Amino acid sequence: MSDSYQEIHQEAAIAAIATPIGEGGISVIRISGLNAISLTNKIFEGKDLTQKKAYTVHFGKLVDKNGQMIDEVLATIFRSPYSYTGEDTVEISCHGGVLITQAVLERILEVGAKAAEPGEFTRRAFLNGKLDLSQAEAVADLIHAKSGKAAKNAGKQLEGALGKHIQAFRQEIIDAAAMVELELDFIEEDVEFANKEQLVMLLKKVNAEIDKLLKTYESGRLVRDGVKSAFVGRPNAGKSTLLNALTGYDRAIVSAIAGTTRDTIDTEWSYEGIRFVLTDTAGLRETKDVIEAEGIKRSEKAIKEADIIVFLHDSTQVFTELERIEIAKYRALNSTVPFILVGTKRALLNEELAKAASSRIEFDLQVSAVENIGLDQLKGLLKQRAIEGKSLDDEGLLVTSTRHRDVLEKAKLHISQALEGLDKGMTGDFISIDLRAALNTLGTLTGQITTEDLLGSIFSRFCIGK
Repeated sequence: MSDSYQEIHQEAAIAAIATPIGEGGISVIRISGLNAISLTNKIFEGKDLTQKKAYTVHFGKLVDKNGQMIDEVLATIFRSPYSYTGEDTVEISCHGGVLITQAVLERILEVGAKAAEPGEFTRRAFLNGKLDLSQAEAVADLIHAKSGKAAKNAGKQLEGALGKHIQAFRQEIIDAAAMVELELDFIEEDVEFANKEQLVMLLKKVNAEIDKLLKTYESGRLVRDGVKSAFVGRPNAGKSTLLNALTGYDRAIVSAIAGTTRDTIDTEWSYEGIRFVLTDTAGLRETKDVIEAEGIKRSEKAIKEADIIVFLHDSTQVFTELERIEIAKYRALNSTVPFILVGTKRALLNEELAKAASSRIEFDLQVSAVENIGLDQLKGLLKQRAIEGKSLDDEGLLVTSTRHRDVLEKAKLHISQALEGLDKGMTGDFISIDLRAALNTLGTLTGQITTEDLLGSIFSRFCIGK
């Protein structure tokens, strides 16, 4: 879509609070759409905003219907098409605080603006060609990013990195489809435009590139959702103490009473740009306590869903048969789920006892959460195991969205079917069907092909004001 003023469609003005609700120095209320500037001017005492240039900021008073001042504000003007939405936009900066911010918004609504729906500003930016659909989704990812890696990847997508890949794929498929369909037009003349070997090479190249992106999804999921790290072990193995020591605050209750942790407790923790979700689980043991048994059941569920399993054993105690069985089971999974065996309460052992403890079974390392022994090494090991075989430390783009993954998989399937058709000598009309299906599928990723249901699903996860 064009950025020209004449071609951008401006809808009725919408308004919303664009900053988090609460006490603060400044709040921002955003108004965008037809008559956004003139509507604001009706309640603004100061300069005539309708006569002011874009990218200018004006001090004045915002007044109620009786002419009484609501607040002293700054009004920033953006004129179409050079705004976030592509429409005329005004951003009002008022003093922070729930009452003042709400009063300013309600006054804007009184003079004709309507309350924005979740994601409506970004939806308008997409519809006006300011962003493609993958960039629009990146806005939400950037807002919700909880680690440096997630923010960096969302930033790349917002700059259009994924969209550029998809555009390149589509152009190559368009070129292939054009040759096939041109040949169909001249089928009676027995003219061959499409070189079969070149088509096969082209489509295999596209499939390989799509596959390369798909292989980043698992890494992308970890960047977006965090590395699920389950801390498991016997009661009083030191799980809660270690979790508190890693995060730096008392998230889990610590007690000498066995069975204190009766439910899984999730804590978010970032280390060197990677987000971890640490899960403190109920101690694994046989119990007749109904509540504790339910906690153990939930622990087993957390272990099944974990990206890393950290098994803790009290180094001052001998290994039980149940522990040995559990450790053997988790180590058998090590090819798919990284496993770390940690000896706890290291400070309670002298060197001779420590060696004896480690000789009973091979620990990855021994720590003392209370005395801060080995914690830095454990942090490093968690990161190492999280990124092994993955591209978390790479600079390339990661696919983080399940929707994007599904689109890429469907496109790859259609291209594979076209390749299979070429191999079997099928006629060009059948090959063309698969190529067009691949084109349409990829088009849904960037928004070149959309439905209202698709847009509704995507923008519903946005916050109001964005």
